[in-house]
Amino acid sequence: MDNGWDASAEAWIADQGDAGDFSRRYVLDAPMQARVRLAAPGRVLDVGCGEGRFCRWLASEDIACVGVEPAAGLLAEAQRRDPAGDYRPGRAEQLPFADASFDMVVFYLTLIDIEDIHAALAEAARVLTPGGRILLANLQPYNTAADAFEKLDGGERRLVMARYLEEHDRWDEWRGIRIRNWHRPLSAYMTCLLDLGLGLTCFEEPAATGGPDRARVSYNHVPYHFMMEWRLPVAAG
Repeated sequence: MDNGWDASAEAWIADQGDAGDFSRRYVLDAPMQARVRLAAPGRVLDVGCGEGRFCRWLASEDIACVGVEPAAGLLAEAQRRDPAGDYRPGRAEQLPFADASFDMVVFYLTLIDIEDIHAALAEAARVLTPGGRILLANLQPYNTAADAFEKLDGGERRLVMARYLEEHDRWDEWRGIRIRNWHRPLSAYMTCLLDLGLGLTCFEEPAATGGPDRARVSYNHVPYHFMMEWRLPVAAG
């Protein structure tokens, strides 16, 4: 199924620049990086690595990383920006790696782009070493269920939700980017990971801690990201 990323690659690259957008720079990077440093993984897989921004950060921390990306334009940009990096074509639902190949698998705002998260997360668990971790950042389900925003007196916004419990896709457009995102209730993510036998080790709803004042205040009024880390048990004996 077309999700728009091939057609949107050029606009996405221009929009992200080198440092990433507001959500990455001022909301998610710090807690995501903190979990990586705490886990100290030897080898990381970044699923849906895009133009390779998080892989480049991992390399700057001397952490071995492989980036997998299905959109040819994004993959080519990752390889161009980081010729020494390891970037490969591939899809989350069928990872081209042997069992127990990585200490951590990262989904940095990519699960919303994947139609079959059950296959994607099962594959992530398969390629984890015992004790390995899945680290993910995602849009809040109440955001992906947003039907409209109402403007209140004083300029604040109120989110209007619809079809929260129903998994469904929608097309989102901004600044020349047009992509298909998937809405799922939070329970869909939690149940899938629990069914795979993983244990939750971290759940955060981080606040924005920098950036333009207006953007930071607006984000913290209706924060729309969460971060989770799940750990694969070490087999007894």
